[in-house]
Amino acid sequence: MRTLTPTALTAALSALPDVGPAGPRVVVAGNHAVPWEVLRLLDAAVPAYRLFMLNAPRGVPDRDGVVLETPFVGHGMRDSPRLAYVPSRLSLVPTLFTTTRVPDVVVLHVSAPRDGTVSMGTEVNLLPSAVEAVRARGGVVVAQVNPRMPYTYGDGVLALEEVDLALEVDEPLVSPHVRPPDDTAAAIGERVADLVTDGATLQLGIGGVPDATLSALTGRRRLRVWTEMVSDGLLGLARAGALEAGATLTTSFLFGSPELYDWVDGNPAVRVVRTETTNDPALIAKQRQMTSINTALQVDLFAQANASRRPDRPGAVYSGFGGQTDFIVGALHSPGGRAVIALPSVHPKAGVSTVVPLLEAPATSFQHSHIVSEQGVATVWGCDQVAQARQLIGSVAHPSVREGLREAAGRLGLPLDGAGSGAPRSGGAGCGP
Repeated sequence: MRTLTPTALTAALSALPDVGPAGPRVVVAGNHAVPWEVLRLLDAAVPAYRLFMLNAPRGVPDRDGVVLETPFVGHGMRDSPRLAYVPSRLSLVPTLFTTTRVPDVVVLHVSAPRDGTVSMGTEVNLLPSAVEAVRARGGVVVAQVNPRMPYTYGDGVLALEEVDLALEVDEPLVSPHVRPPDDTAAAIGERVADLVTDGATLQLGIGGVPDATLSALTGRRRLRVWTEMVSDGLLGLARAGALEAGATLTTSFLFGSPELYDWVDGNPAVRVVRTETTNDPALIAKQRQMTSINTALQVDLFAQANASRRPDRPGAVYSGFGGQTDFIVGALHSPGGRAVIALPSVHPKAGVSTVVPLLEAPATSFQHSHIVSEQGVATVWGCDQVAQARQLIGSVAHPSVREGLREAAGRLGLPLDGAGSGAPRSGGAGCGP
């Protein structure tokens, strides 16, 4: 690892090999671990390049000459005319780095060195596979070295010689702005928590509902964690004694408060590992009572969920598949596992029902165990499609739209016989209680 001044690093980046008119492909740590200073220098030094980043926050370069590539769209790329969205399950994104999206440069945000190594800290996920691909190609690994980045164990630990160029930057890590759960999120969180048993293994996504669910789980015991991401809510479970003693907490990235970063720093109970591990459905299925809890923008009467495309603009991508499909498949194959979709019955900003007759946007996932709103819980796994629709209308949809959904169900070939109950019919084909 050769540590440079900003001026010297700018010169080195300016001398990157010419790989065509679109410029080099640069894979950069995303989420809340963006190496902002190195990215600023690179953007000033390289006229044209392809920026590949996961869940890019606001402020990433978005100008002529920059192509924004991602399998999961964040605020910094959403609605950009330069966006090149690459649909992919996160578990398969590392394959892109050896096939259609081979990187020329990887930019990391790492800890200060310890015992001849640095750690990717809070953001590992896709980056180990990107480093391996770029080294096989003869490309460059650049690191922003920050003493405030926690040193986490797992797949993000690199020997110093695996990093080519480095810039030392001492700056606070970004923490997301967290809003207290509103009444709707709190109600949903309580309902979801009722589905989680002692001894379960948890995966939760991002947002107010997962945070509210974690707050409602502090009374559980012997919980394990196998997840894509970790936030402050998991810290709350640890402090409440809800986590199983001696069990390893496995994740691929994390973000939260400085308190969370301090907690994971050098913590042997936390392993931050690559996406191919956390999101492998076969490994997920091996976890005890795997309980996957995610959210969506819409669900329809066939129990399909849209978590990736904007309902008001069906062709426009909002985020992406993420790990939802990976974890739903894995959870359903886990003994005692459950796959839960949790969402408000009415979209909080648009003021429209989140339960619709039939998705117009492509489905992100389907075949869930339960779909939950503040109105109630639909237990859909094993039910025939009519019983699924009846439950979704009677237990998940807002009362103001239920009659319209019943009429739409009839047009879609789902005869509900005018019944308004969300409960499964007795004798429904394979429908559980």
